[in-house]
Amino acid sequence: MATRTTEAARGADIPAPRAGLAGRMHDFLLRPEASVIVVAVVLILYFQFANANFLTDANLQTLSQFIAAPVIIACGEIMLLICREIDLSVGQVFALAPFVMEKAHDAGLPVIASMIAALAVCAGIGWIIGFITIRLRVPSFITTLGMLFLITGITLTISRGFPADTPGGPLLTNLMGNWGYAEFCWALGLVAVMHIVLRHTRWGLHTISTGGNAVAAAEAGINIDRIRMGNFILTSTLGGFAGLLEAFRIGSTDPLAGGSNIMFLGVASGVIGGTAIAGGAGTIVGGLVGGIVLGVLQDGFTLQGINAFTFDIIIGAAILLAMVANIHLARLRGAGTA
Repeated sequence: MATRTTEAARGADIPAPRAGLAGRMHDFLLRPEASVIVVAVVLILYFQFANANFLTDANLQTLSQFIAAPVIIACGEIMLLICREIDLSVGQVFALAPFVMEKAHDAGLPVIASMIAALAVCAGIGWIIGFITIRLRVPSFITTLGMLFLITGITLTISRGFPADTPGGPLLTNLMGNWGYAEFCWALGLVAVMHIVLRHTRWGLHTISTGGNAVAAAEAGINIDRIRMGNFILTSTLGGFAGLLEAFRIGSTDPLAGGSNIMFLGVASGVIGGTAIAGGAGTIVGGLVGGIVLGVLQDGFTLQGINAFTFDIIIGAAILLAMVANIHLARLRGAGTA
C-alpha cells in the first residue's frame, strides 16, 4: 500500500514520456512549470530589446537580489501548499531573524552562533504554528494570520522601531549576501536541495501523498501530522535564513523589512510556477522560474520607469493566468491526453 502511494506521488504531475522530438516537446509543454518558463524567456528578451542595460552585469546583480529572497521563501511555501497548508507569517519571521541575531551577538555570542540561534528561534516559531494548526485544529490560514501580527509586534518591541547594524566581518558578510550574486547562489543551492528532497526522498513523496489524499496516506502508514509539522518548521526556518541574507547584503536590519509583501511574492512564485493551491502537486524548480518571472517584471518595470503600482496588477493577473493554465493542463493529464 505504501509503495503504491509513493509511486503515485512520484508521478502525480509528471506526464508519461513520449518518443521523438515532437513527443518530448509535447510532454515538456504539459509540465506544470513549462508555460512559465516560456513566459520568463519572452520577458527577458522583451526587456533586453526595450533597454540594452537589462542584461548588463550591474543590472543582473540587481535582478538576482529581486529574485533570491522570494525564491528561498517559495521553497518552504511550496512544501506547505503541496500538503494543503500555508504560512502567512513567514514575511515577519524574515524581519525578526536579523534582530534575534543582533541581540544574541550583543549578548556575547559569535556571529555564527548568533545566526544559529536566530534560525533556532525561527524553527521554534514554525513548531508553534504547527502545534496550533495540527494539535489544536486551527486552520493554518488563521494560525499564521495571528502569528503575523504577533511577530510584527515582537520585532518592533525588541528593535524599538529602529534599524540595527548587521554584525560580521568582510568575509562572512560577502559570503552571506554582500557580494552581488551571493543571495542568488544561496537560492539556487536551496532550490537544488529542495528539488531533491521533494522528488527523490521519502519526505517529499510523503508530502505529495499527504496533500493528494490525506486519508489514503494515513492508511498507508504515513505520519501526516509529522509531515505537516516538519514543513511548517522548514518554511519558518527558510524565511529567517532569507532575512539573514538580506541583512548581510544591506548591512543593516529594518524592523519593517519583509512583511506581507515578501510572503506574497514567495507564495506567488510557487503558484505561478505550477504549485496547486488545492495541494498534492508542485515543483521547486517551478518556484524558481516563477520567482524569476516576478523579478524580471519588477526590475524591467523599474528600468522602463513604469509606475510601481502596476507591478501588483501584473502579479494578480499572472497568478490568475497561471492557475487557469495549470488547471486545464491538469485536466489534460487526467484525461490521458498527455
